[in-house]
Amino acid sequence: MNNSQALKILLAEDDAAMRGYISRALDNAGYLVTAVDRGTAALTLLETERFDLLLSDIVMPEMDGIELAQRASECSPWTKVMFITGFAAVTLKASREQPQAKVLSKPFHLRDLVLEVQRTFEDRIAATV
Repeated sequence: MNNSQALKILLAEDDAAMRGYISRALDNAGYLVTAVDRGTAALTLLETERFDLLLSDIVMPEMDGIELAQRASECSPWTKVMFITGFAAVTLKASREQPQAKVLSKPFHLRDLVLEVQRTFEDRIAATV
């Protein structure tokens, strides 16, 4: 991404290895990534900082990704939402409760994740060119 104003992504993923892989892939693509291991930590950041995208696992301790997205829409309505999950039934629930959010099912290739994030912001990136 050759955008001088890098987009800020908040990653909420409880699996440390997955969090590391995703963070590195998005960093390498030029995004500014803040990564946390739970929804409650993500919510605190959403209340105090501005993020362009919330990329959240759905199944996490303390607060799941769906509740996090609902709370984020109240305190940070400009933040887009994308879910990642390894559970098909959870994907259906997410699609019902957050229909505007993209849902990626695990396993996925990191390249595909980066492409989905880029697609999410195509309109904003085109406006800056």
